[in-house]
Amino acid sequence: MKIIVLIFIVLILASLGSALYFMVKDKGGASTRTARALTWRVVFSLTLFMLLMLAYHFGFISGKL
Repeated sequence: MKIIVLIFIVLILASLGSALYFMVKDKGGASTRTARALTWRVVFSLTLFMLLMLAYHFGFISGKL
């Protein structure tokens, strides 16, 4: 489970970095590439959240420290 979470965190950071790159390369203008990269970041974040909630529900992870 830890590896899956780390993979999603890397994907989230990569899409955020690519959005920054596209924004700088396109001179700050609103571009579809920046919006698409940010959309992927939201999709990855929501998927990670849902996976964590499902893992908690099925007992793969516990709420105890």
